[in-house]
Amino acid sequence: MTRRAAQGQATREHLITVATRLFGQQGYEDTSIEDVLGAAGVSRGALYHHFAGKEALFEACLQLVESGMTQSLLELIADAPTAVAALQAAALGWVSVAGDPVISRIVLLDGPAVLGWERWRVQSGQALGQMRAMLQAVSDEGQLSPALVNSFAHIVLASLDEIALMIAQAEDPAAAMTEGRTAVEELLRRLIVPA
Repeated sequence: MTRRAAQGQATREHLITVATRLFGQQGYEDTSIEDVLGAAGVSRGALYHHFAGKEALFEACLQLVESGMTQSLLELIADAPTAVAALQAAALGWVSVAGDPVISRIVLLDGPAVLGWERWRVQSGQALGQMRAMLQAVSDEGQLSPALVNSFAHIVLASLDEIALMIAQAEDPAAAMTEGRTAVEELLRRLIVPA
């Protein structure tokens, strides 16, 4: 990589980092391009060299946040002794990060509103694929009928997203977190039984 390309990449990453923080604190609507430029200390031209506009910058921020979440969840399940234990660890891990204001604001609240439901679902499609793979492993261990893997991937992921939204919007996040974790444990206990 040339020095100029490396500087360009560094500027792009800096813009995404700064914008992620601002979008997470203030939300998409209350964060202007000028806010990002001022906080990042870069010119308008530098921003538009890398992003077509505010929505494209937001989408890059969403990708960064989701990538970080995925990495964290993969680390949580790395040492799980069974597929069911991995599924439970990943599900509870997602619920646990839902209380993070940056994650809840960017992924759960602003993501669908800014990108639209269809684009947001495509953007979040990686999560569905990962859920499907985890449930396939559960099925391979004889804990779920193979015919239910695809449908359950949608059901479990939608349930986790709704619990995460409940936590993100709760007046008492700690109580909502406790309630959400209990509900997820019970949901998985009822869904995952020997096939």
